[in-house]
Amino acid sequence: MIIIMRSHVTDEEINAVKNKLKELDLEANISRGVERTIIGAIGEERSVHEESLQALSGVEDVIRVVKPYKIVAREWHKEDTIIDIKGMPLGGKKFQVIAGPCSVETQEQMDLAAKKVAAAGCNFMRAGAFKPRTSPYSFQGKGVEGLKMFRQAADKYNLPIITELMDVRYLDDFLKYKVDIIQIGTRNMQNFDLLKEVGKIHTPVILKRGLCATLSEWLMSAEYIAAGGNHNIILCERGVRTFEKAYRNMLDVTAIPVLKKETHLPVIVDPSHAGGKAELVPALSKAAIAAGADGLLIEMHPNPCEAWCDADQALAPDKLVNLMADMKGIVEVIGREF
Repeated sequence: MIIIMRSHVTDEEINAVKNKLKELDLEANISRGVERTIIGAIGEERSVHEESLQALSGVEDVIRVVKPYKIVAREWHKEDTIIDIKGMPLGGKKFQVIAGPCSVETQEQMDLAAKKVAAAGCNFMRAGAFKPRTSPYSFQGKGVEGLKMFRQAADKYNLPIITELMDVRYLDDFLKYKVDIIQIGTRNMQNFDLLKEVGKIHTPVILKRGLCATLSEWLMSAEYIAAGGNHNIILCERGVRTFEKAYRNMLDVTAIPVLKKETHLPVIVDPSHAGGKAELVPALSKAAIAAGADGLLIEMHPNPCEAWCDADQALAPDKLVNLMADMKGIVEVIGREF
């Protein structure tokens, strides 16, 4: 059961609900979002009458949610969530493309990448300052210096930036450099301590699906963030691990319409990490659009042959321009805006 409080609710009203739940032998999880405070009732709630809570001051609605994930469930939030990032919507009718290199390498590379991302018509830029790598001997990213280079390059073209947070110890640096969207990568989808920390802030979060995670496990991870008070969550399907070796991961296109049924959160797709090869990115991108995705996360490098990591899956700038033109028709046909 969740109790949705009215806007501008007072601490006294929240405490009154909390005390009422305690009388009913229920615990309260208080999730303070920017627009709404949501209180989750934890415990045996079947004998509780909604009217007894509905009558309390400050309560807007009381909803029983059957799903194990409460706040992110569509059961109580029928409308699609639209997240505002510097005045640009992610979710709803608008389709967004986030593009950029796998990793921050040099200032020159980032300046050129930002120029190419903006020229292609993308509204957001991605790049990794911290890189989770399978081998400890592979390039691990530029770290905090990479955040500085990324911010400097993107600001020239007013591009909001997306980059991956791997360790809570660097969260203050992410806030210092005003990272617009924090990415929680595949390997950290169930790093619950990290999820709790990004739940305490209101910076939007892209939560990538784990390598072998079920949709329920993925949504429960999103619930960790939402339960902390951060309701600005974007789910990213990036392929799951299978026995197949012809491509990097299997893009689970079926997950998109299922998620649209289960949750009100925006859903985007990373075709670059799914296919692992640049030539597969256009087909996977178009499939994602047709299946109902709200956006794409695409790797583009100014010179893919010289990329320090994941060179095989990075598009060249001219290929990104061509793909953007091809996708526009599909986006418009299904009644959305590019």
